[in-house]
Parts: sequence; C-alpha cells; structure tokens
Amino acid sequence: MVNQPTDSANTFRIAHIALDEETILWRNADVEQERRVAIYDLIEENTFKPVRSVERGANGPYRLELGVRDGRLVMQIRDEAEQELETLLIGLARFRRPIREYFAICDSYYQAIRKATPAEIETIDMARRGIHNNAAEMLQERLEGKVETDFATARRLFTLICVLHIKG
Repeated sequence: MVNQPTDSANTFRIAHIALDEETILWRNADVEQERRVAIYDLIEENTFKPVRSVERGANGPYRLELGVRDGRLVMQIRDEAEQELETLLIGLARFRRPIREYFAICDSYYQAIRKATPAEIETIDMARRGIHNNAAEMLQERLEGKVETDFATARRLFTLICVLHIKG
C-alpha cells in the first residue's frame, strides 16, 4: 500500500481523543462540560505532530489517549488504524501548582456565574485565562522535541490534564 500525499493540516492533527477513565475518579457537571467542550474544540481544530513517529514515516491524523500514572502524563499515540506509534511520558511535577490554581479559580468562576456581577465574573475569568495560558505555554515547553503543537491545542490539552487530576 502506498501512502498518499496529504496536506499537513489534515495529517498533523488529532482526529480522536480519549481519556483513561480509570484515571478519573470523579467529576461534577461543570467539569464534565469543560471536558466535552475541550474535546469538541480540540477535534475541530488542532495541530499535533508527534516528531519521532513522523520521522519514522507515520502519518496522521492521530488517535490520542491521555492518562496519568505515577505522577506522569501518559500520551498514547496511535494512527487511524489504531496501531500504536508511541507512548510519551511527561513529568507532571511542574504542573501541580498550575493545576491546583486552575481548580481554585474555576471553583470561584462557577460560583461567580451563579451570583456575582458581570464585572466580578470578568475579573475572575481573566485570572482563569491567565493561569490557563501560562500552563499551556509550559505544556508546549514540555512537549518540545516530542510533539509540535500550537497554543490553542496546548490549552485544550491542559484542560484535559486537569480533568484527569480530579480526585473528588
């Protein structure tokens, strides 16, 4: 079988994403909505190029499963035929604080949208976006040399990493 040339917008992307459900212990309706939106937005538009797999001739789009084991993010990357291409392990120690801060600010945000003024909600949302943006930049740094991705994709992946850390 000969690989047909494809454009990079269709090749270097995630076509399917799943979370290791054994990693997730609990999530409320707000978190479940964040998860759904992050996955939907990620599938709709993303840039994801696993460097080593591409160097070995693997083509996308890719199937990605995220999980957490022993304090590490596990990224299982497969092709469309579900053949495993590689598994990346990313240490999460540097993400503990941003994850904790993101949870705290999200709690404030969810409470605020129920009873605060629009100005208060906007202030909290700006802080939430700031934490989220910093964590996305950190994730891009941690993926450097392993996966080429854009900022929006890194942001959505960080959201999913947070979902994986909910302990209830």
